[in-house]
Amino acid sequence: MKTRVIKITDPKSQSFDIKEAAQLIVDGEVVAFPTETVYGLGANALDAGAVQKIFEVKGRPGDNPLIVHISDISQWHDLTDEIPEDALLLAGKFWPGPLTIILKKSDRVPMEVTAGLNTVGVRMPAHPVARELINQAGVPIAAPSANRSGRPSPTTALHVLDDMDGRIPVILDGGKADVGVESTVLDMTGEIPVILRPGGITPEMIEEALGHVRIDPHVMSPLDGNKKVRSPGMKYIHYAPKAPVILVRGDLDKLISYINEETQRQINAGKRVGILATDQTIKSYGQGERLTMGDRHKPRELAANLFGRLRKFDELDVDIILAEAVEEKGEGLAVMNRMARAAGFHIVDL
Repeated sequence: MKTRVIKITDPKSQSFDIKEAAQLIVDGEVVAFPTETVYGLGANALDAGAVQKIFEVKGRPGDNPLIVHISDISQWHDLTDEIPEDALLLAGKFWPGPLTIILKKSDRVPMEVTAGLNTVGVRMPAHPVARELINQAGVPIAAPSANRSGRPSPTTALHVLDDMDGRIPVILDGGKADVGVESTVLDMTGEIPVILRPGGITPEMIEEALGHVRIDPHVMSPLDGNKKVRSPGMKYIHYAPKAPVILVRGDLDKLISYINEETQRQINAGKRVGILATDQTIKSYGQGERLTMGDRHKPRELAANLFGRLRKFDELDVDIILAEAVEEKGEGLAVMNRMARAAGFHIVDL
């Protein structure tokens, strides 16, 4: 199969191109499409056979649930039997946008989507191409990130092509993803909403809207192998480049000193070293393949660039990556969550 990349600059004037991808969805196929977070690998969420193809194409474990994408609030009512007032409040405030809300699922949602759970995560993406695709398909679309399982998520169509060429028929190219990390996943099945995966909608934003929210302890710690995966992104290792990642956390001066010393040690051992830094520190490193995520005081910028930088280290063919930790506030929590999982929680605390 030859994968076609269709560039979409204006969803309305190019509705015919999007209709081609929508028909593939209706026919039970899998296509890649842009969202504001990362690129998604989508299939008809109400077709168990089509959903199973997502897992096959990605090499995704069957116990890892999918998020269902909608373009209209009416579709949400088909996917869950009851929508609490607080959930409607958050949808009104943050949809369309990077917030996934988990509620009890309806019988219409196949167990393949939820990995056997009785809950389903739903969100309404903000990207106009994604919304038009869902509209034209006329069905909700189940979609994880459009990468091979465990790899850094794709924020451009080229990233998708690197992982999916020959595996899917079509990629809709809608440009670079703005947010750059997957959506916030909020479990609203209990008395207090719980963030299972941080993203562009921060804990502070949810707390301001509702007055209360908890962060699951496994956001920044490994999930016990015997526990059910309640959300995408909770597996032990995710988002990982080819080279092992070591995340270094602590006082900035000590952090820079440690990375410089470890870089020299690795180079002496014949290793090619990658350093993931920020604008403020990049010139503090004299050796290695150095890449910056952006301004360390602008977590939204760090999030937007993270996955692209991890993929760049693959191109540079490094043997090991030393990554600077950032502050776990706002979108910084999402950045640290992704980096910790990319490192398999190999974190040096100074």
